[in-house]
Parts: sequence; C-alpha cells; structure tokens
Amino acid sequence: MSITSLNPFTGELISTYAELSLKEAQGVVQKSHEVFQTWRKVSFDERASLLKEVGKRLLSQKQHLARLITQEMGKPLLQALAEIEKCALACSYFAENGELFLKPEPIKTDADKSYIAYEPLGVILAIMPWNFPFWQAFRAAAPAIMAGNGVVLKHASNVPGCAVAIEDIFLKSGFPKDLFKTLLISSQTALSLIESPYIRGVTLTGSTSAGQSVASKAGQWIKKCVLELGGSDAYIILEDASIEKAAKICATSRLLNAGQSCIAAKRFIIVESQQDHFTNFFTQHMESAVMGDPLDAKTTLGPLARLDLREKLHEQVSLSLERGAKCLLGGYIPKGPGAFYPPTILSGVKKGMPAYDEELFGPVASLITVKDKEEAIQIANDTPYGLGAAIFTQNYDLGEKLALHDLIAGNCFINDMVKSDVRLPFGGVKESGFGRELSHMGIKEFVNIKTIFINK
Repeated sequence: MSITSLNPFTGELISTYAELSLKEAQGVVQKSHEVFQTWRKVSFDERASLLKEVGKRLLSQKQHLARLITQEMGKPLLQALAEIEKCALACSYFAENGELFLKPEPIKTDADKSYIAYEPLGVILAIMPWNFPFWQAFRAAAPAIMAGNGVVLKHASNVPGCAVAIEDIFLKSGFPKDLFKTLLISSQTALSLIESPYIRGVTLTGSTSAGQSVASKAGQWIKKCVLELGGSDAYIILEDASIEKAAKICATSRLLNAGQSCIAAKRFIIVESQQDHFTNFFTQHMESAVMGDPLDAKTTLGPLARLDLREKLHEQVSLSLERGAKCLLGGYIPKGPGAFYPPTILSGVKKGMPAYDEELFGPVASLITVKDKEEAIQIANDTPYGLGAAIFTQNYDLGEKLALHDLIAGNCFINDMVKSDVRLPFGGVKESGFGRELSHMGIKEFVNIKTIFINK
C-alpha cells in the first residue's frame, strides 16, 4: 500500500510514500516509548532550548515549508507563510512558559506538606487534519513534548510531505531520535494503534464522525483523549453593528483557507433592519476575492484541498437551493483544472437545509434574517456544534453579556473573527468535541495530575 500526494491546483502527482503496516507502526510506538523513559527526566531548560531551536528552524525554512503546504493542500502562499510563523510562535510560547505552567502547586491541608505535581503521561498519538497541516500538528506537539511526553503523528493522507517535514524538523533541531515520529498509516491502522500499551493519550482534530470513532476506541482502552471537531460558527450582526467593518471581517473569516476551517464563519445571522445594508457590503468583499494559482502572491482564494471535497460542498449548496434558498453569488463548479469553488452566498437559509443544519467546509456563506437579538441567539445555538461564535455590536456590555451567558460555544468573540491564540484555551462543546488545546490548560491535558501528601 502507498500514500500519494496530489497538487489540488494542477492535479499532478507530487510524491508517493510507502504506508506502514500496523505491526511496523507498533514497533515505532514502542521505540518512542523507550525514548520517553529518558526524555521524561530531562530538565525543562533542556526541553525549552530544543523547542526554541525548532521555532528557529521553522522560520529559517518558512519559504520552503509554506510552499510545501501550498502544493499539497492549496492554501495561498501568504496564508501558508503565516501558518509557519504561528507554529514558531507556539514553540517559543511553550518553551518560555512550560515550566511555569507545570510548576508544583502547594495546597494547604492537614498534612505537613501537600501539593499537586504534573508529570508526563507517555507517548501521545496525534491524529491531525490537512487544512492547517503544520499548525494543527504543532499546537498538539509543542505543549505535549514540553511537558515531557513523546508524540507520534498520524497526519491526513493528502499531506504526507508536510508530515515527513515536521519529523525532520524535530530531528534536526536536536530532539532524541524516535521521540517525535511521523506514522504514514491509514485511519484504520491509527484506530488499532490506540490499543497499544505504549500509547497513553490521543488528540484528534477532525470531523465529528472521526471523533466518535476515536473517542469510542480510546474509551474502550481507557486512554485520555482530546477532540477538536467540526463547527458551524454563527456570526450575529445586531442593529447597532458597524456594518462596513463587520462585513469585511465576516468575509475574511468565510474565505480564509478557502473556507476550510472548523472556526470559519459559516452562518451569518442578521437582524432584519440591517439585512440589506450588510448583504451589500458583504457581497462586495466576497466578490473581491482573487481565485487562482495559490503560489501567486495576488491570489487570495486557492482551490479546495481535494475534488471529492468540492463535490460534497456543491451537493450541499444544490440541495439547499432545491429546498428554497436563494443564490446571490457563486454556487457553481467552475470550468478548468483545480478543485476551485467560487465565493458563494446563499440567502433565505432555513432549518432543514444543509446550509443551516450542516457544516459547509468551503467558501459558502449562509445568510439568515431574524427579528431581534433573542431570535439571533436561539438560531446561533440551534446547531449540534459549539466551537465558535461572534457578535457584532457597538454596545460592548451587551455583547459581552450575550457571549458570556447566552451563546453556547467554546470560543466567543465580539467585533472580531474567531481565531486561535496560543495564550488562550481552544476547543468546543457539544459535537465540536471536548478538552482544550493551547494556553496553560492545553499543556495540562496530557499530564498526570498527581497529589503528593506528606506527614512527618
């Protein structure tokens, strides 16, 4: 068996890699476990020094690495460069703060001495998606390794070159051989690998169905897991919103990475008094996207990562139109090579349409008109997902109140697009998953939170 990498812009074969068998993958994991036994005792200072070296190497090679991202999954080059820079920032952040985050915490009890200690768990299996092929891997690996764990990466099958490059960066930065390993394996092999006694935790970013499979297997074998799954983020436009600013931010969020992001804006819920005003400016920004060669610096909208993803997206759009939605922009498969899908706006979106009920993983915006903020909140929460949400208003106290007490999501933003920040915890509720990545909370997901109780 083999894993192939195809350029979604040209359709050309980039490379082919041999796929590991389950037995071979188990052997790799065992070696990683053996290295972990030494790594877990390495000082924070040494871990930090090596992790900072990874960040430096990422920056020194960012042109090459960004080009690799673009070639394998179609992300415009400038966005790919920003992704590499964000990975370097994560390395620096956890290198500088890891020891502080995991510092023993004294607790006053009836003991002479009692405290909470944080110790690494072991080898963590990271099952990562293709849409941010470096960032997703590094936001999982950097804190896990800084905490003293080993990491084995099962990356998406369409970005094997990125996966191999990530392992090479860790190795050349001075990390022990086999501490971080890329496993070129199938999804089924990855599920079976969870059974290994040398795997002590699993982190997955992917679809809800993938999360169900991984959580089920992890639960069966009593393994800790963190899941960051799908999203259908609602962006609420209230009566007093700064409409021109809101429209620009909303379009940026919907088109970033060709809309292929769990936290991309997907459902735009507009109070009816602002419907026409918002739609006008929003359409202008969506129309201004430059679709083309993702290696061209002028391109702002690259192809989708695969042709089958485009087919699924178009089916969702077509079915929504059949059920009464109106197409204001786009909504067709363009002629010519590449897995392109144009910026698309659907209005009159209602419950029972894929554009309302499902996650649309591409540059398609669903416009929903409501009477007031109460109906806006009800519709925003009327989804199985709960990853992100945003509110646009000039009444900042109201916006904060709605975000804090009314919106059901793991990440709520006011007058800005939902995004991950290495300093803040990131994750969702409901079918968007559980657990948190990033910040001091993320590094504590894969440690043994140990109570120490001493009487003299």
